[in-house]
Amino acid sequence: MKEEDQKRIVRLKEIVSRLPEKPGSYQFYDQKGTIIYVGKAKNLKSRVSTYFHTEVDRFKTKVLVSKIFDISYTVVNTEEDALLLENSLIKKYNPRYNVLLKDGKTYPSICVTNEYLPRICKTRTMNKKWGTYFGPYSHIGSMYAVLDIIKELYHPRTCTKPITKEGIESGKYKVCLDYHIKRCKGPCAALQSMEDYQKNIRQAREILKGNTREILREMKEEMTTLADQLRFEEAQEIKCKYLALEGFVSKSEVVSHTINNVDVFSITSDDKIAYINFLHVSNGSINQSFTIEYKKKLSERDEELLQLGIIELRERFKSDAKEIIVPKEVSIALEGVRFTVPKAGDKKTLLELSIMNCKQYKFDRLKQAEKLNPEQKKVRLMKELQEKLHLPKMPYHIECFDNSNISGSDAVAACVVFKSMKPSKRDYKHYNIKTVVGPDDYASMKEVVRRRYTRLIEEEQPLPDLIVADGGKGQMEVIREVIQDELNIDIPIAGLAKNDRHRTNELLYGFPPMSIQLKTDSELFHVLTQLQDEVHRFAITFHRDKRSKHALKSELDDIKGIGPKTRDALIAKLKTLKRIKESDLQTLSNIIGVSKAELLYNYFHSDHQS
Repeated sequence: MKEEDQKRIVRLKEIVSRLPEKPGSYQFYDQKGTIIYVGKAKNLKSRVSTYFHTEVDRFKTKVLVSKIFDISYTVVNTEEDALLLENSLIKKYNPRYNVLLKDGKTYPSICVTNEYLPRICKTRTMNKKWGTYFGPYSHIGSMYAVLDIIKELYHPRTCTKPITKEGIESGKYKVCLDYHIKRCKGPCAALQSMEDYQKNIRQAREILKGNTREILREMKEEMTTLADQLRFEEAQEIKCKYLALEGFVSKSEVVSHTINNVDVFSITSDDKIAYINFLHVSNGSINQSFTIEYKKKLSERDEELLQLGIIELRERFKSDAKEIIVPKEVSIALEGVRFTVPKAGDKKTLLELSIMNCKQYKFDRLKQAEKLNPEQKKVRLMKELQEKLHLPKMPYHIECFDNSNISGSDAVAACVVFKSMKPSKRDYKHYNIKTVVGPDDYASMKEVVRRRYTRLIEEEQPLPDLIVADGGKGQMEVIREVIQDELNIDIPIAGLAKNDRHRTNELLYGFPPMSIQLKTDSELFHVLTQLQDEVHRFAITFHRDKRSKHALKSELDDIKGIGPKTRDALIAKLKTLKRIKESDLQTLSNIIGVSKAELLYNYFHSDHQS
């Protein structure tokens, strides 16, 4: 039993190691496949891994971990959405170990009332007769941030007294303290027009929906119009609102209550496998999330596989949703069911969430396969680079060059070799610059490239599949002149260019060189910058060693009676001038004999050295 339990823990830790570092909800299953715990996390991998730390000493956690036999998860856009999803799943499955959340607590929403002068307020009770609801908000701070920005921009009334059109016209109402402290513009006393108040409420609704860009666009147009009419004070007032809204970053991305009993499907695929994600939305909350994969036997189209996935998953989860959200039109027809391809709004947000889950699942499966077979990752990166640069074959063998000198002294160069996207250190080469006088990087690069590939050709050694120039367009052209014009060989040449801060920020290819679209946080870009860093390190280390030995030799050569053989013996044994100076007479005698040791010791300890 103990051995089986250890195997179970090892298998669970394997699952945890593949979890994404994104917000979401995670679910623990027992041996029968029943959900026993639902949790939320800002970082799924970090949070779930804490359950399997050896130092966990809480009894409840130990009991829970002893019951876990499988783990699943759903990624979402924000931590707030993770809280909302956790709430939905707990209410649906009532897991045994979620003791703290069995009280059925509901999250608050924001209501825009149906009154003549609508109010905007928070509530935990929903009645569609009262108004329109936005939320729910799983994070109270996020909800108050939305309310605060609306109050700052639009000053909706906060009083609860019933106000009628007739009452306003007859002067029945008087302004309250909010008007005097500029928290309300007094619409009840006709100090703010009904048209202006309703315009503010309409814009507030758009903010609650998350359509802040549309409101910002309207504000910008209004500012421009007012400025053209020389109404600068009014334009300045709109500008202040614009800046306040632009700085607002706490908008909610939760599902609207108007979306109920809806299925969402998305698909992502490659040459061999298609992944289909399914979300089910009920009463504005996601309560189902699942991804399946189809292994392709023929060249099936995504549309065909998506249709199969819709039938399979709706049957598996007994869904009777009358609306299905999909990324593109499908030819399938289901009785009483409407297919929607959203272009914007809450439904578009749901589709994007499904696509994100689908891609995450595909990425996790790929990572799992690469962990079992590391060569698979290398092949993937080589294929990606081949596709980006349109190379005739995969770049298995890549070489990169760099120069190093200080004011032209001890000029050296280095060549590093990557094979299968990994350093091949036994193939590294360093060069002393022989034909160039002074600090001329381009001339030095030409010499080294010429020597490198002339020798490979003469010895009939394999040529690289790609040369990467460290230094952008100038170095690329220098290498091209030698490779193509002088040696008449065909090797693709790419370049890594730096920005003003001396940081590598783009990959160049072709003649004239063009920037290749490559994210700077991608795995492929990291490999290329690793190649660049490695050639810098190798060149600088060689240059430093040569400069050090040069300085050491110069000092020893100045001592009368110490010849080249004696000097080389000292260097071989003690390495540095400092160690030679600090050595006692006996140590020196053991290396170069008593008489020369006395000569050297007296030289370094005489008055002219003090």
